[in-house]
Amino acid sequence: MTMGKGRAGTLLLLVALWGIWGYTWVLSKVALAYVGPIDLVLLRGALGLATLLACLLLSGRRLTPPPLLPTFWLGVTQTFGFNVLSSLALLSGGAGKVSVLTYTMPFWTVLLAQACLGERVRQPQWLALTIALAGLIGVLEPWHGMTLRLAEILAVGTGLSWAIANILAKRMRIRQPRLDVLNLTFWQMLFGYLPMLLVACWLPQRMIDWSPTLLTVLVFTGIGASGLGWLLWMILLGRLSAGTASLNILAVPTVAVALSAWQLHEWPRPAEAVGMGLIAIALALLAGSTLWQEWRERRLMPCGELVSMK
Repeated sequence: MTMGKGRAGTLLLLVALWGIWGYTWVLSKVALAYVGPIDLVLLRGALGLATLLACLLLSGRRLTPPPLLPTFWLGVTQTFGFNVLSSLALLSGGAGKVSVLTYTMPFWTVLLAQACLGERVRQPQWLALTIALAGLIGVLEPWHGMTLRLAEILAVGTGLSWAIANILAKRMRIRQPRLDVLNLTFWQMLFGYLPMLLVACWLPQRMIDWSPTLLTVLVFTGIGASGLGWLLWMILLGRLSAGTASLNILAVPTVAVALSAWQLHEWPRPAEAVGMGLIAIALALLAGSTLWQEWRERRLMPCGELVSMK
């Protein structure tokens, strides 16, 4: 019964994260009509930090920071890089398209894991990468001109920044498996927030229109996506297999594309739709191959080791 409850709880966390992060792309696009992209990131980040700090204090955890240098670089890539690049991409790019290009992150993670962690890329993964490349070409539509739009470059850069953060987080968890996930999430977000303040001082922004719409979006994206959402992601990284985590990545852009078409009427062109479909197929293939490999490894594992893992 305990195992069943654990699985049901993990599934609920996944579904909640799919909805929160999927709808955040749409709401962030809406918010840019009332606030500049850097100010949006700052306001969301402030609410996210306040949410995580409240969780830390209410749970009685210590505020002692994790190892400073690794946590700093994790914050730069996961909080600063992801949020700033994605917000800038949404200025001129559609919410659905930007989310799909951002969620090419698993493929960059596979390649970086081979280079940085020595993880071998298997044949099904190479097939997934090839299909994803074809899908990426369909989304970018280079036959309309070889010069990519800035929004597309920024969106791909967002996924690459997140992939680097995943490698850094995995290294930290390997070296220090007892890291407090809540504490690490708070400190990496704080370290990533500080460079945003410098960028905000350097880059001029439009006047903020404090409308009810903007306030509603900030509550959802700040407390939900930037605070509880990143905490859920860090928890799931520790609880789920790599394959299940990939399934999580598959669902978020699907939700974003559907809600973007419904609320913002951002319907993809035929080539974009085919490209998005190929990327979704590649993500499913990547997740399925990882799950299959993990299942085989568990079957081949001696009984004693299997019991100890449980």
